[in-house]
Amino acid sequence: DRYSALLPLVRNLKLIMCLTDPANRKTALRVLWQAVARGDGRLEALSICCVGNTPLFYAGQDLQQGLVDILANGSSLTVLNLKGVPFTLSDSFVRSVAMLCPALQSLYINNHSLVCAVNAETLRQALKCCQSLSVLGVFQASLSQVVFKDLMLPERPALKKLELRCERSLKYTVPLCDQIWLELKLRHPRLWVELELDHTLPELHVPGVLQPSIPVRCLRLLTWTLLLDEVRIVRQSYANTLEVLELQTIPSPELNSELIALAKQCIKLQEVHCYCVVSQEVITAFITNCPNLCRFTLKT
Repeated sequence: DRYSALLPLVRNLKLIMCLTDPANRKTALRVLWQAVARGDGRLEALSICCVGNTPLFYAGQDLQQGLVDILANGSSLTVLNLKGVPFTLSDSFVRSVAMLCPALQSLYINNHSLVCAVNAETLRQALKCCQSLSVLGVFQASLSQVVFKDLMLPERPALKKLELRCERSLKYTVPLCDQIWLELKLRHPRLWVELELDHTLPELHVPGVLQPSIPVRCLRLLTWTLLLDEVRIVRQSYANTLEVLELQTIPSPELNSELIALAKQCIKLQEVHCYCVVSQEVITAFITNCPNLCRFTLKT
């Protein structure tokens, strides 16, 4: 209440709420209402993060409906970031947000829920409602060749960034072929992609995700599986674009060899984080061959 008079003046708002306390969730929605309803269109960017343990069987329905109700009063949002919410975002919620926020330029719905509930048709509807979208964070399971065709329409703005989360839902979808990625890259030559593969993605599906024509700048292989073939694919396909690499894998002499080879080819790397033991030769290879390296997690 002490800052309520200032909320209508806020342009960029990050809400951090504790899910375990219903009163905290209500307070967060009240704060958001004051920023949106009383702000006369000043609020441009909204990010929502949740902390604390998620209550058992909690699906976030009160927050999703509350956000929709608030945005129904009028929205000038250009950025909406929901990566920090742990519950599944529903199809109807995403459709409602897209219709209520036509000025969106950046939309992030690639959160860490267990499953993806947003289908390709919902994503197409969002693209139709939000004609200025140029930055998109989604589950890769929400994409399809038809969605890619929509992104390549001549009237759409340049697509700057795609953040894709790859998890178990991909095993129920048709894989995206390399040709469609090549066409997207030709239509949007400045596009860059961030890929995150988590531990629920079946190991057999990992190579199919890493298509060679994807302009990958940031790659997070968080699978805790052997990644020898994947590291080889990375250095062969993404040497000209890769700047950030994160690995959760199993140590081995073979992995050390692959990482040394990768360091010699992916010389644009700025960050490397490998959450397993590596040899001193691996560390030396990255430091020697990657002049832009500014952050790394490599332990012997």
